[in-house]
Amino acid sequence: MKRSIALWCMAVVFSACEKDYLPRPMGYNRIDLPEHSFATLEGQYPYTFEYSTHSQVESDSFNLQEKNWINLHYPGLGAKVHLTYKGIDGDRQKLRSILQDSFSLTAKHQVKAYSIEEAVTRTSKGYTGVIAELSGEVPTQFQFFVTDSTDHFLRGALYFNTAVKNDSLAPVIAYIKEDMMHLVNSLEFKK
Repeated sequence: MKRSIALWCMAVVFSACEKDYLPRPMGYNRIDLPEHSFATLEGQYPYTFEYSTHSQVESDSFNLQEKNWINLHYPGLGAKVHLTYKGIDGDRQKLRSILQDSFSLTAKHQVKAYSIEEAVTRTSKGYTGVIAELSGEVPTQFQFFVTDSTDHFLRGALYFNTAVKNDSLAPVIAYIKEDMMHLVNSLEFKK
């Protein structure tokens, strides 16, 4: 009896070992995205807009001297939208310099970007904006700036705090891009 059990166990062990092993394909994380909903920005900023209620407004800790720089932090998605504001005060030379800096910041990603698509837009309040979409393994996939060309300039850039490939983040990027476009279209500079 013991001998037949031992033979049966050995047969099971040897028949279970195959050399034709195929690894399972890698899976993708399931990302559940909430419905879009918006709130109006409160505070003593020279601008106001509607932002996603799924994000948190935070002071920018990079440059503490700039009180009008803020971040929209999406804690559930591991993303931040960095918003930087500059007053122009009617100075055309200052506007040119700020515009040049903004285009330079986008162009720095050309090393890793497959493409950079820029589009000029006009907001419902009559402001001029430039939207930049970057493809490839770049740290920021979506950027914009909006200006009234005389007094105000607001720039935004989307960043993720993760090493995940951008193709895996595509649904989240599209979701936040929609939020950012709503921000751009609801932006109003204060007098």
